[in-house]
Amino acid sequence: MKFLNAIDRYILRLVLMPMLGIFVLAASLLVLDKMLRLFDFVATEGGPVGVVFKLLVNMLPEYASLAIPLGLMLGILLAFRKLATSSELDVMRAVGLSYTRMLRVPYMITLVLVGVNFAIVGYLQPLSRYYYEELNYELQSGALGASIKVGEFTTLEDRIALRIDASEDEGRRLMGIFARVANAKGQVLSISAREGRFMALQGSPDTIILRLENGQIIQDMPGDAPRVLSFTRHDLPIDLPAIENFRQRGGQSREYLLPELMQLGWNKDSPQTAEERASSKANFNYRMVEVVMMLLLPLLAVALAIPPKRSTSSLGLFVSIVIIVAYHKVNQYASDVAALGRIDPVIGLWGPFLVLAGLILWMYYRVAYVPGGQAIGWLEKGFEMLTKRLKSLLRRRRRSHGPVLPEPQDQN
Repeated sequence: MKFLNAIDRYILRLVLMPMLGIFVLAASLLVLDKMLRLFDFVATEGGPVGVVFKLLVNMLPEYASLAIPLGLMLGILLAFRKLATSSELDVMRAVGLSYTRMLRVPYMITLVLVGVNFAIVGYLQPLSRYYYEELNYELQSGALGASIKVGEFTTLEDRIALRIDASEDEGRRLMGIFARVANAKGQVLSISAREGRFMALQGSPDTIILRLENGQIIQDMPGDAPRVLSFTRHDLPIDLPAIENFRQRGGQSREYLLPELMQLGWNKDSPQTAEERASSKANFNYRMVEVVMMLLLPLLAVALAIPPKRSTSSLGLFVSIVIIVAYHKVNQYASDVAALGRIDPVIGLWGPFLVLAGLILWMYYRVAYVPGGQAIGWLEKGFEMLTKRLKSLLRRRRRSHGPVLPEPQDQN
């Protein structure tokens, strides 16, 4: 007997296609929303465009941890909904296949994705979050070449004021340059040039050369008349500002790996404060409850996928999304409160999980073991009544605003 028969392979195809599509759609929407804000932020900081994509790459693990549970649940829900609306589910049930047996393949997919999501939230996401914060710091500090902004005056080391009209070649070639240089003796140089280019100095990493071409220098000394000099090439040395190294990983609890969170949260000999231990415990329980919740998603998907007989209602699809999003927000709020030490993280995070788990098990029992049972039958009836009432109101509105016949004209 084959481990996966024809029906299992058929269910596998029905689940995989919408699941992968939802993965891509959810991740794309999250990335596009973040991309617009990052482009605005990088443009404000004057940084290179390439850093936007580096930031987005480091945000992908966080988006994947949200898209994987959503894609898993909707993929299973849409697959069983198709079976139900096409009456194939009735045939499978008639030949003796139970819902639990039909969930063999969805649970195989679930176990694989639980392992993937555990690796993401436990190990990959903390590292990517740290690298994201590091890029953000380097962008704001100017370590990525973001300190020279087009059309604005930039002060370097309190003695050089620099302004450029345009930049090309990813910021290496500058056009329309004006610089004002002052020294301790009171000498002021006002320099204008058609274009310039930054060049590195070998053996002196703290100094760069701004090579200017085709310009003028106005030299102003206290007590002397200004002198004007023209040049075809002039090298202006610029001392780079000192940039502090970014902090070590672990400035925030979400940057720790799962083993590190366990050691910080439950090791009383660690030098962490009570607030830091509470934050570590809250973040650890938050990650674990988000992963364990995925084991209940196939049951929730099946419970909400089966519409009432002779009905094509898609209310279950809407309800499933609301449940997942609302539960995620509840976990976030409970984690934030537990991090402040106001509630035990076990109660704050595993309490809602047990409540939702009981609700899901009851809903699945109603569909799988109660003849004609519906998980949200009362909600389906209410939605059907509301839909009929709205249709009735629309028909009345159309009748009251029917076409107006033209008045007969006088034949005289």
